[in-house]
Amino acid sequence: MRGVGTSTGNTPAPPELRSLLDRMRQSCRARSYSPRTQKAYIAWVRRYVLFHGRRNPAGLGAPEVRQFLSALATRWHVGASTQNQALYALLFLYREVLQRPLGELQHVVRARQPLREPVVLSQAEVESVLAHMRGTPRLMSSLMYGAGLRLLECCRLRVRDVDFGRRVITVKDGKGGKDRETLLPASLVEPLRSQLERAHRQHELDLADGRGRVTLPADLDPQRGRAAWEWTWQWVFPAARHRENKSTGEWRRPHVHPGAVQRDFAIALRAAQIAKAASCHTLRHSFATHLLDAGYDIRTVQELMGHSDVATTMIYARSARRFGQNVKSPLDDNA
Repeated sequence: MRGVGTSTGNTPAPPELRSLLDRMRQSCRARSYSPRTQKAYIAWVRRYVLFHGRRNPAGLGAPEVRQFLSALATRWHVGASTQNQALYALLFLYREVLQRPLGELQHVVRARQPLREPVVLSQAEVESVLAHMRGTPRLMSSLMYGAGLRLLECCRLRVRDVDFGRRVITVKDGKGGKDRETLLPASLVEPLRSQLERAHRQHELDLADGRGRVTLPADLDPQRGRAAWEWTWQWVFPAARHRENKSTGEWRRPHVHPGAVQRDFAIALRAAQIAKAASCHTLRHSFATHLLDAGYDIRTVQELMGHSDVATTMIYARSARRFGQNVKSPLDDNA
């Protein structure tokens, strides 16, 4: 995040820092952390080192970590989730890389957690937005709303994650590295089958062209030598073009880029003339809120959303209807 800590600019990192970051990256990969988590953790360690004048973290400890985390809250006014991410990155650094657990971190100035209710679309608004979308972005947006998926979870769906028999979608390595199951809406069964048929035809053409290899999960058994070409591991929503893997020089077809779906959603939101600060993630918020509106219990919604703590799910209870249908506004008494 720009503006936090000492700016890196174009100054190359010293050899000790490069070595440390390489070890950090290897430790993250060994634990199958997602590429985004790896990138974020490494960025926080870099900022921590620069904040303390490029001193070696091995010579620093809990007091310096407290100073850095407190500065995030008091000097740069970051949010609570940002401060927590920095904390987790530094805990990982000291516990897993330097083998020096920090223990209790007391007297850290905590960033304030704003009590904001999530933006939620009504069912009519969701229908209106979807009506202005077409093709793959519409199907993906429908899945985000109909199954409570995050945008990246939807992009990263593999063929093996869709169970038509049980009408279940398995989310692998979701937020926090957790797996979960959620429902596959009945209305999306046929559109999703059609999408898989198109993806399968494309995969067959890729194989005939000497390609067809997909990036596999980091924790997959390396003995599965041909797994990368198997249909079951392919993306449900593959990109239109191949991209070069810079580390290997190999061309592979990635999944649809999240930005493409976000762009189409934003265009549809404007076309529907909905004056809300909504995004693709709003569809997930709306999924949870509408389930609670329909009378489903909070624990069911918690499981479908993949929340570790029911307190996280409770925020949607505040967005759901608070009052019974028989409550009448005094303004309407004479209506």
